[in-house]
This record gives sequence, C-alpha cells and structure tokens, in this order.
Amino acid sequence: FIKVPAVHGRNGLKIEKCKSMVVSSFSDADWAGNLDDRRSTSAFAVFLGSNLVSWSARKQATVARSSTEAEYKAMANATAEVIWIQTLLTELRIPHPSLARLWCDNLGAKYLSQNPVFHARKKHIEVDYHFVRERVAQKLLEVRFISTHDQLAYGFTKPLAVRRIEEFRCNLNLGSCD
Repeated sequence: FIKVPAVHGRNGLKIEKCKSMVVSSFSDADWAGNLDDRRSTSAFAVFLGSNLVSWSARKQATVARSSTEAEYKAMANATAEVIWIQTLLTELRIPHPSLARLWCDNLGAKYLSQNPVFHARKKHIEVDYHFVRERVAQKLLEVRFISTHDQLAYGFTKPLAVRRIEEFRCNLNLGSCD
C-alpha cells in the first residue's frame, strides 16, 4: 500500500498481487474543453493487471478540429505509455502478453485506429499519431469501446459530482472503497 497524503481519511495507491500481466489503458479527452484557447485535455490511466501503474492528464499542444481528433491524440499518448511499460517489463525480463488493450469512449477514434479507409477523411490529424493504427495492425494493441460512464480516465478530464469522484477513486484503487 503506497501512502498518498490526503485531507480526509486514508487514501493511497493500492497495489495487490494479481495473476494477470496484461497492460491495459483507458484514454479520454475533453474536446475543446479549455474556454480560453479551446485546447483539449488528454488523459490516460494504465494498469498492469488490476494495478494502476501510470496516469497522466495534460492539455494538448494543438487545437483539435473534432472530438475524434482529440480522443485519437489521447489514445496516442496512452499507446506511447503502454509501449514504454511493455518495454520496461521486457528489459526486466518480466513475462507479459504482447497484446495490450486500450479502452476509449469515442467510436470514431476506435474506428480510425482499425480501418485505414477512415484515414483519408482525417488528413488533418498529424502523421505521428498514426502509430496507434500501426500497433493495431501488428496485433500488438487491441482498441475496445467503453461507455463514458465506465471510462476510468473520465475523472482526469471532466469535473465530477461527489458520488462519481468516490467511484473514480475506487476504480483507480486509490484507498479504501467504503
């Protein structure tokens, strides 16, 4: 149990032994969420089995022209982190499945990662983000749809009601889930 300072109660990042060594990630974005410059915020949470091992939330460097673009950029950031974690596991000689899983709540971004026909309609998305598509084509990444309600990275990009904050905290294994 890694202790993280908290204002109320006992909070921390719970790390538990688990059999699964699958690297999975949840990515999300709030399209044009910043009212001053209309840049989106990208976020991801990466799990090794059931344990949260990495997370990030940061403003995107460029303005996204669609929600699909904003979500796809978030997927690219999550994919880069997944690759880094898998590389680290390999260097440490820790066996793990080569197929990682990425959960996103935007069907357009999911389809864009799997079907090259959609790429012609999205030329404004920067070329360097298409490594997500390459990972999918190489069968090293599986992109799956998840409803917004079940999206674990949602709390990094949008304001939440108190009840949802508690669910968010619990789903990330942050302290007790009372």
